[in-house]
This record gives sequence, structure tokens and C-alpha cells, in this order.
Amino acid sequence: MPLPLYSELKRRRVFRALVGYGVAAFAVLQIIEPVVHGMHWPDAVVSYVVVALAVGFPIVVTLAWIFDVGAAGIERTPPSASVRGPRLTLVLVGIGLLAAAPGLIWYFAVRGRPRAVAAVAPSIAVLPFADMSPAKDQEYFSDGVAEEILDALAQVEGLRVAGRTSSFSFKGKSEDLRSIGEKLNVGTILEGSVRKEGNQVRITAQLVNATDGFHLWSETYNRELTGVFAAQDEISRAVVDALKLRLMPAQQPRRRTANPEVYNEYLLGKQFFHRLTLDNYRRAAAAFERALALDPGFAPAWAGLGMATFWVADVADTTAQISAGYERALAAAEKAVALDPGQVDGYAARGFLRSAIRWDWEGARSDFERALALNPGVAENHQRHAVAVLAPLGRLRDAIREAQKATELDPLSAIAWSSLGRLYWIDGQLGPAQAALERSLRILPEQNYAASNLAITLLLQKRPLEALAAAELSTHDLFRTSGKAMALHDLGRTDEARRLAEEMVTRWADGGAFQIAETYAWFGDRERAFQWLDRAYAQHDSGLPYLRSDALLRSLHGDPRFAALLRNMKLPPE
Repeated sequence: MPLPLYSELKRRRVFRALVGYGVAAFAVLQIIEPVVHGMHWPDAVVSYVVVALAVGFPIVVTLAWIFDVGAAGIERTPPSASVRGPRLTLVLVGIGLLAAAPGLIWYFAVRGRPRAVAAVAPSIAVLPFADMSPAKDQEYFSDGVAEEILDALAQVEGLRVAGRTSSFSFKGKSEDLRSIGEKLNVGTILEGSVRKEGNQVRITAQLVNATDGFHLWSETYNRELTGVFAAQDEISRAVVDALKLRLMPAQQPRRRTANPEVYNEYLLGKQFFHRLTLDNYRRAAAAFERALALDPGFAPAWAGLGMATFWVADVADTTAQISAGYERALAAAEKAVALDPGQVDGYAARGFLRSAIRWDWEGARSDFERALALNPGVAENHQRHAVAVLAPLGRLRDAIREAQKATELDPLSAIAWSSLGRLYWIDGQLGPAQAALERSLRILPEQNYAASNLAITLLLQKRPLEALAAAELSTHDLFRTSGKAMALHDLGRTDEARRLAEEMVTRWADGGAFQIAETYAWFGDRERAFQWLDRAYAQHDSGLPYLRSDALLRSLHGDPRFAALLRNMKLPPE
């Protein structure tokens, strides 16, 4: 640039004007992009704004050359004697375009326009939909809508769907979508909102490329409540189209209810069930029962009722209550399968209950294989298959692979990592077991199982003091007491350990016979251990499926009574 022109540009403060305009243009883009997406305008609107802002650079250069802002206001700058003529106009426009070029190249070339995610492994996370209802009291409904869409997408061939637990862990957080995509290892994210008022529902959904934050698709659906299923199906199809995938063939249509209140109660039941506490299992069962009172033919509610009833019965006060609850649970799962043979939840529930209640290994295996064939993308079913069928039958390596699959599908699922940790310590892989269980506790510190499994892992590593501390973390009284008793025994505090074992007998003789047997076996008291295993067998204790693989019972192996118990349970011999 000739020196006179450069000096004149500095005198007229053109460079300062360019910098100021560049900063303002960047700020406008930061504001306009979320506005465009929030209003569901086409993404092309943002491109038009970028072009318009780029055109502004030459205009700003020209105006800065002609005018100046001083104490007296806007004044025309005196003409330069050395720099003038037609070429000046071209030079000023050129400077403006040169200043705009980096932004245009970055936006249109480097950042690029939104495209479908990589064809190698399309993947998606469905975040919980925001509750935009006037009273903000429909969270369970908006969560349920998102979960139903997640379940539908999990049936799409070639699409990896992040599990519910992982996706819903970001609920209520303002984390950047790109960060969520990295944590869940997915290429796209589906987010949205639900506004329910009376019998009207508005569902807004948008599909975002997790790599660059661009929107691939968005739509708003206004429906009566009875049309919510159709809207869910339309959203699923739109996502499939955007990702250029295809639906799995030969999927049987699901039977759905025509009564909005049935669906409402069903979603409420699912919301309670996912909270994983006894009180919420009771609330879940009550909600499912209300749904079925209105529509006895709604299969998903029967499946939900079966699982909720099982967990309530599992901690009942008497053997009679436990047994009756188990029978009701299995009957509910049977009803779910009979009503809708194409519905995944019924097979998954019945498979789990056939294992835990009937010790029907072949029936449980068949049910889980059917459930996973219908929908291989449900992490929870891989986890249940591992612990309820494969591990009891001694297929530990297969069980570990299934549990690993569950953690891949749902990497923030505490129960998936806890189950994997348990399988590792059963297999003697104590280092990986400890890592998996500690990860489970980081995800969900307050839980029943991971802390007690970690305590057992530490006991097997001959680290009783650390095991005692880990056992204290369990929120389950029975598991906490058992873990403490075994750790105290290994610390040489045998009197305290025996007192805790007697406390277990007093408090949990009906619901915890298997854990009492484990504790006495760890003490080396074989007679009492077999006494409580016999009682667990008579009571059909839900812990017995782990009999063959339980490391706490290894001191009993080789005893004819142990071999007889395996035969009675139709489990493979040692």
C-alpha cells in the first residue's frame, strides 16, 4: 500500500472503524444464530445475515473515509490532495472485501454447512424434552415423550442410540451440545420441548449436529393429546430421513391406547420407576395399575407393573408376601407378552422374572434373545441379560461382553457399570472390577449396589479396612450390614462381625437369606451357610441365581450339598 494512502487511512481512522464493525458483526452473529434456531427459521437465514454483514465492510470503509466523528458530531473529512480519483473507490471497496474475506472463508469453507453425520457410524442422543407447560407440572410427560422417541430410534438399523440414563443425566443442565456429544460419543443430538395444556399438546423437536452445533432439522407439532403417538412417530421418521438411514424391516406395529389418561399414568409410572427407590417402585406400581384400570389391554403398562411389583415384593416383610408379590409380577409380564408379542418391554420383563423367580433359564434366555432381536439398542436389556441369564449359567465371558455393551450404549448408567464391576470380580478380574465400581459410584454416589460390590472386591483383594469404608457407602441396610460384618471379620473384630450377622438374622430372615448365607460362608461357618442357603431355596430368594458364580461362596464348593443345590436349581455343575 503506498505510504500516502496508508497515512490517509490512519488519519481518517478507517482501521479503527473496521475493527469496531468486525466486533459488532461477530456479536450480531452470536445473537442471531440462537434466535434463528429458537424461532425454527431455516438455517439459510443465518447465511443471509453473514453475507449482509460482509457487504457492510466496504460500506464502513467508505463511510469512514468520507466522514469523521468529532466533538462537534459527524463531520465531513476534508479531501486529500494526494489521494483521490476513481481508483480510490476501488481501493476502498477492495479493503472492505479483504477485511470481510476471513469471516466468509471461515463460515462457508472451514466451518461448513450442516451435513448428515458420518456414514461410518451414525449415532444420536435424545435429551429429555423441556417442560414448557404453564404450571411446569408435566415433567414426567415431557420425559416420557422423549423416551418413547428414543425407544423408536433404537430400532433403526445402523443407528447407535445413547441410552436413556446417559442422555437424561444432562437434564436441567445448561451444558453445550458439543460437549454433550463428546461425552456421549454421538454425532447428533435430538432436543425439544413439550407444552401440555388441557387436551392440547405442542411438541417442538430439533436435530443438532454435535460436531459443529448446526441444526439439521426442526419442527413443531400441535396435536390433541390423542395424537401424541403420531407426533412421536413423525419425529422419529424425520430424524431417520435427516440421517439418511432406514427403518428396520418387519417391525410389528405397537398396540397403543386411545385414552390420553392411560398414557399419562403410564408415563408417570415410568418416571417413578427410574428413580430406583422402594417408595418410588410403589408409586410406579400404583400409576401402572391406574393406567390398566382404564385400559386393561395396554401391554407396556403390564410390563412396567411386573417389574415394579417384583422390586416391591423383593423387600416385603414376610415370605408369604414375597411369594405372592413374585407371582403377581410374573403374571403381569406374561400378560404384557400375550397382549403385544411385538413389544420389547414384555419380553425383557418376563425374561428377568423367569430367571429371578422361576429359575427358568431356557425361558429367560429365549425372552432376552427375542427382546434384543426386536430392539438391540436398549442398554438395560443387555445388562439384565448378562446378570440374569449368562452369569448364572457360568457363561462369564459372554456376560462380561453383554455388560460392556450396556456401558457402551449407556456410558453414564450407574447400574450398567455396577453390573460390569460385579461380573469382573466374579471372574477374578479385581482391578477392572474396582475401576468399574468406582466409576458407577462417581456417576451416582447414593445407590444400593455399587458400594457393596466394591466392598466385596476390596475384601477379595485382602483390603478389609478399605472394604469397611466402602460398605458404609451403601444405601441398602442389608447390603451395608453384610459388607461391614465381613470386613470386620477380616480385621479380626470377630465379636462385632458376629453381632452384625445376628442382626441380619433378626431383621432379614425372610428377605435376606441369601446374603446371610454369603456372610456365614465368608466367616468359614459352612453349617450355618448351608442352613441359610436351604432357607433361601425354600423361600425362592432372588439372590440364588448367583449361587454358582458367587465368589463369597467359594468355601462351599466341593461339598455334596452345594452340588445338590445346583442340580435342584437346574444350574450347570461346578
